[in-house]
Amino acid sequence: MIAGREELMEIIDLWGYSEEAQRKILAVLESEIPPPPHLFRYYGPEDGRGKVWQAERLFEETIGTRYALAVNSGTSALMAAIAAAGIGPGDEVIVPGYTFFASASVVVASRAIPVIADINDSLNLDPEDVRRRLTPQTKAVIVVHMQGMPADMDEIMAIARERDLLVIEDVAQACGGSYGGKKLGTIGDLGCFSFDFYKIAQSGEGGFVATDDEFLNMRAQSWHDTAACWRPDRYAAERREGELFCGENYRMSEMSGAVALAQIRKLEGHISRLQAAKRRVRERIIEHDGFSLRRQPDPAGDASTALVMFGPSPEGALAIMAAMRERGVGAGGRFDQTVRDWHVYNFWEHILEQKTVTEEGCPFTCPYYEGTLPEYGPEMCPRTLDLLGRSIHLGVAEDWTDEDAERIAEAINGAVAEVLG
Repeated sequence: MIAGREELMEIIDLWGYSEEAQRKILAVLESEIPPPPHLFRYYGPEDGRGKVWQAERLFEETIGTRYALAVNSGTSALMAAIAAAGIGPGDEVIVPGYTFFASASVVVASRAIPVIADINDSLNLDPEDVRRRLTPQTKAVIVVHMQGMPADMDEIMAIARERDLLVIEDVAQACGGSYGGKKLGTIGDLGCFSFDFYKIAQSGEGGFVATDDEFLNMRAQSWHDTAACWRPDRYAAERREGELFCGENYRMSEMSGAVALAQIRKLEGHISRLQAAKRRVRERIIEHDGFSLRRQPDPAGDASTALVMFGPSPEGALAIMAAMRERGVGAGGRFDQTVRDWHVYNFWEHILEQKTVTEEGCPFTCPYYEGTLPEYGPEMCPRTLDLLGRSIHLGVAEDWTDEDAERIAEAINGAVAEVLG
């Protein structure tokens, strides 16, 4: 059964157009009878060069990598990257204690051991703690650029090169940001992006895997399409060990690809406006003893989706937030012991309690693992809990005007002065 006008009208209905508008749209559509769309990215009338293919090529151009592979979610991007990197039983992968749980769960799903490390005052992976947690089993580091902020990539890449480690960048919350003049996701070996509803660029569900390495791209491509061997000659014998293996299905549909394509075209504009809006507020904020702003490893590369500040203590941060709200500016905290937030490792009981999909307990009981399991526990990353407990978060809107910036900054400065004197 092919897709026709009825399916298109259901999609149009998602935008909430009135019944009258939809009747007019349908009347226009009924005046033409084009060939039905091919919603599967392969084998279409455009020889596979439909919307997904176009989105991949535009994303490559936008972020500056040789390859970009469209997948159906950010988690799928991470899984494909891990498969491409050959991470599996016996390996350890360092992940930050502050990230959405998917960044860590994909490690367990690949049958490797996640090693949870502390964050620093950028709220991203702390290079010093990465170094402390290295073992002979460490194979890779997953760096997550949280809430638009680039991590300390120079230090992390230096450690990785010293120890011959792979670096996977999770850019789910920072698409369009940069570090040292390079787009996030292009600095490590593989970059993973999410295009779900809550991200900077959206396609409902979707994601991309980016790399400059042809072999890694081929392996990611194979993994994302049931290992269908997307090679120069897909039916040829294996040219190099590691080309042929069994994979899964993470393909992006043409519908998601069409939305992603339009969103990628808008990406630079979004980032520019977010950066300008945040800068207008940030430059008006007065620093105070016991109160500070989140550190920016590269201010020019901050995707600027959030303004984060730190109070002197959890109680002090809560008091500042309350005083801000009284002044008409809503702000929230990040870590609350009473709220189960899967962005904070403290609630990852799946890992802390070594829960697995089958009773064998793999990877935590894997005979290929020759290391010593990390001492998982709710207090294993104390600096992460301290920083998040004192943090004050304010989402940035790209349409903030100078007047908005003045009002918001006055509310922050007034709240800090009221609470801290």
